[in-house]
Amino acid sequence: MFYIDTSSGEFATHTQLEAHGLLDSGGHARPPWHRVQATSDASTLWYALMRKRSRGIWLGALVMRSADHYAKLLREGWEEVPPEQTGESLGDAPAALAPTPFDSEGWERLNRRTANPVDDDS
Repeated sequence: MFYIDTSSGEFATHTQLEAHGLLDSGGHARPPWHRVQATSDASTLWYALMRKRSRGIWLGALVMRSADHYAKLLREGWEEVPPEQTGESLGDAPAALAPTPFDSEGWERLNRRTANPVDDDS
């Protein structure tokens, strides 16, 4: 699950907010954090984190990159936020998110293709 800080436009994951004590006793985000409405198992592989400032606050959306809605939001002035910036305002290292389709190094690491090969002769 993703959240947006409506005052700064920064994104964070549920796990990051929990680690920083930004959830109430019911597990809901405390203001100014607001849950981005989307499927709870959305991956940044297929979905884009989008934001737009409107009427003094930041709005957030999670949109499939391949959908017409993604192109519509871009035309309406929404901007895509790189997944690696998720949690940045909390001082966290980049969240462990799926790499985007354009991150070939991330995919190599995910598939362990850049890891050192195991020497079976030892």
